[in-house]
Amino acid sequence: MGAYLLKRLLLFLPTLVIISWVAFGLSLLAPGDPVIGLCADQGILVEGAYERCAREYGYDLPPFYFSLSPAAFPDTLHRIQPQYRRHMLGNLVALTGNWPEISRYDQQLESLLRRAAAMPDSLNRQQKIDINQTLRELRTTFKPGQVDFRLARLDSMAQFSLYQSYLSQESGALLQQWELVKTQATPILLIRPDWKWYGTDNRYHRWMSGLVTGDFGISFKDKRPVGSKLRPAIFWTLALNLSAFALALLLAIPIGVYSALRKGGRMDRFFTVTLFGLYSLPRFWVATILVIFFTSGTYAAWMDWFPSIGLGEIASDASGWERFWVRTSHLLLPILCQTYGLLAFFARQMRGAMLEVIRQDYIRTARAKGLKEEVVVWRHAFRNALFPIITVLASLFPASIAGSVVLEVIFAIPGMGLLTYDAIFAADWPVVFSVLILGALLTMIGIWVSDFLYGIADPRVRLGRGEKNGA
Repeated sequence: MGAYLLKRLLLFLPTLVIISWVAFGLSLLAPGDPVIGLCADQGILVEGAYERCAREYGYDLPPFYFSLSPAAFPDTLHRIQPQYRRHMLGNLVALTGNWPEISRYDQQLESLLRRAAAMPDSLNRQQKIDINQTLRELRTTFKPGQVDFRLARLDSMAQFSLYQSYLSQESGALLQQWELVKTQATPILLIRPDWKWYGTDNRYHRWMSGLVTGDFGISFKDKRPVGSKLRPAIFWTLALNLSAFALALLLAIPIGVYSALRKGGRMDRFFTVTLFGLYSLPRFWVATILVIFFTSGTYAAWMDWFPSIGLGEIASDASGWERFWVRTSHLLLPILCQTYGLLAFFARQMRGAMLEVIRQDYIRTARAKGLKEEVVVWRHAFRNALFPIITVLASLFPASIAGSVVLEVIFAIPGMGLLTYDAIFAADWPVVFSVLILGALLTMIGIWVSDFLYGIADPRVRLGRGEKNGA
């Protein structure tokens, strides 16, 4: 059994690596500038701060260990900061394939930007604003027609403005350099593949190293470590979901077994209708009804049975029992709301599995031998009927960590669901992708745990014999 579980665990490693590639690739495609998200105060970075922040968090490193790209792209494009400048240059290379001239065009544009920023305001402030605005537009523009238009407008302003002595010569040099970019294009380099090796000093390696050591990065929203936000969220999600799972299983197993053994009876029909009704009720609707009618006396004073949403206020000197009671009283309604759907689902699964098992020949044989009905049901039938429940539990295991967005938002439970919900709307991508990786990891753990439970439920499930027998 141990060797079987170890081999299954080793099989998960390639899957986890592939999932990490997907998650990291999605993080590269996420909107926004991560450097601005990490270091900017209200979206603004002073001069030089962007480059320092990019170096500190590794955003000046290549994305991966290697790259396979057209030969026109340089192997140092990742070092160019800020992101919008790198994006503009990358698109120019993709259009013309002429990196040497594009690099000189970029250097000339940077020189002109610095010179324009240093112009005095005493001559004509509005003209200075217009010139700087045009230069900033050039920094993000790569389509030839738009670049031609803005360069022509810049040259016209430089020639006929009060700032002619400051900009005329450099503006003309920038225009000439742009013509070289277009006329000396090398599209052949765009179809020639080029392999570039960067080694372990890359963003993916640093990101994965952090994940292995529990470092999930820094939140864009409040600049806190993501791990410090995940830990309390995981605790409250586990408290909610595991309590609901345990309660649902404790009720669903006897209901499912009883209904299967008395198929077609009055209680079976009662449970069938009741469970079908419960399963049909949307959780968001039930949660809203519970909050409206059972947490306040607005509609009836006698219905104010539970405290309001959230986790409640606890004094710093409160005893352990007081803390437990306050938290539990606030969690009762969300646990109830989470339980009823699971109860209906588990009970139906248990009933169907038991109906399938009790028709088997070995059950009839056990009864023919004169075994007690309790032994036949619980030792022989029940253990084999557990397999569908175990399979379902394996799929629900990651959901117990991912949390229920609907319930946690409605009841204001600070768990993983609410954390993910807030992170998506705040574009807090380190939190979002950390939850994605965590969910994928827990999915594999759930499958591994299900294999372990299979072995407990059926002793025939063993690695050596199972593989040889096709199990």
